[in-house]
Amino acid sequence: MTGPQRWTFGVEPLPQATVLAPLVREVAGLALALEREDPAVDRLIADLRAARDVLAARVPADPAPRLGEGAPAGRRPYLDHSRDVGDYDPAFPAYEIAVAGPRATGTVTFPLVFEGPPGMVHGGTLATFFDCAVQHHNCDVGVAGRTTSLLVEYRRPAPLGVALAFEIDREAGERRITSRARLALGDETLCTATVEAVVGDRSRLPHVPPRGTP
Repeated sequence: MTGPQRWTFGVEPLPQATVLAPLVREVAGLALALEREDPAVDRLIADLRAARDVLAARVPADPAPRLGEGAPAGRRPYLDHSRDVGDYDPAFPAYEIAVAGPRATGTVTFPLVFEGPPGMVHGGTLATFFDCAVQHHNCDVGVAGRTTSLLVEYRRPAPLGVALAFEIDREAGERRITSRARLALGDETLCTATVEAVVGDRSRLPHVPPRGTP
């Protein structure tokens, strides 16, 4: 018996992106924690500006994603956002997840760049995390779709730099998916989320051209 077909939509990130993302988060956090300006940051800024100028001339001219049959070649590749977005995009949190049918569990540690209140995770980052983790769960199970509502209830502040546990339980009907998630530190619930999504139709997804499509 075969398992569910994982839901994917988009091309894989380049290996360099998965190295760059966590490094950017870490270095940005170190820069935020400095007592005073540092020459190392000046050098980094100069290197980043130089890289920006070079890369700007190499990326596609059209910033729109390349989707659909006959999509213009001058558009950028669309990366798969079904799971692990934080692995390649430093603006998103990274996490570990294990999916077992309608239930998923995992851990997440939020670095300094996601600070809101002193020493605590910004509430908007927690909402983003829940949306990403729930979508990951749905896609691994093989029934996914667009989020229609996301309700986050904050109980206790979530600390930075500490491994936090999460769990997700989902119910899927013919048209709707309801996921209920919890983030905790030990036995203490920090926040919960209820996420509603529509059941998507894979056949209606646009074609995603591979990299290097002429």
